[in-house]
Amino acid sequence: MVTSTLPASFTFSDLLALPEVTEELELRSRFGFTAYHGGNLERRTELIAAGAAKLAGASYYGVVQPIDMHHHISSTKIDPAVSDRFATFIDHCDVVVTVHGYGRRGMYTSLLCGGANRTLAGHVAGCLRDALPAYRTVDDVEQIPKKLRGLHPKNPCNLTSGGGMQLELPPRVRGLTPLVDYWPRSSDASLTFPHLHQLIEGLAKAALTWAL
Repeated sequence: MVTSTLPASFTFSDLLALPEVTEELELRSRFGFTAYHGGNLERRTELIAAGAAKLAGASYYGVVQPIDMHHHISSTKIDPAVSDRFATFIDHCDVVVTVHGYGRRGMYTSLLCGGANRTLAGHVAGCLRDALPAYRTVDDVEQIPKKLRGLHPKNPCNLTSGGGMQLELPPRVRGLTPLVDYWPRSSDASLTFPHLHQLIEGLAKAALTWAL
């Protein structure tokens, strides 16, 4: 795994230029899901975003890093000006949910709903509470750690015409836990954990019931 510290000059454009990194774009409705820290960086976030988008007929953009790569670029440096696909996604969508992964001690069951569109954050939070009652869904920004709030105007979740929200997911709800071993396998083993299915269904419901 590549774990060395990236030079300050390393940009989103540099990341996309790496042959092992892939961009994914699916245009459907004007509600969008994105996971630009996908693949080996914030694991399974691109599967969650893509799965919810497909189920809801929503749009999706993802950046996927391979298994041996772990390059983190700050969200505020994810610039649509250097990616035609990302620019197309931002222009196409009215609102967007960015899906991220995080891990903090004592917050293993906390789903954090940040972003500048607080109405959307509250709407998505309500759908996630229905889908995942065993988890704590937080949409009060004062209860979200400052670095995970997604309120900066350059954050991609805030770039669409209607703004958006940033969803931070702990490992457990993404199926990254030894408990996964107790559930039956399928052709797509990453999606066999029930909480992961419930999460995707909750996000899809949020997209389908949001009045654009």
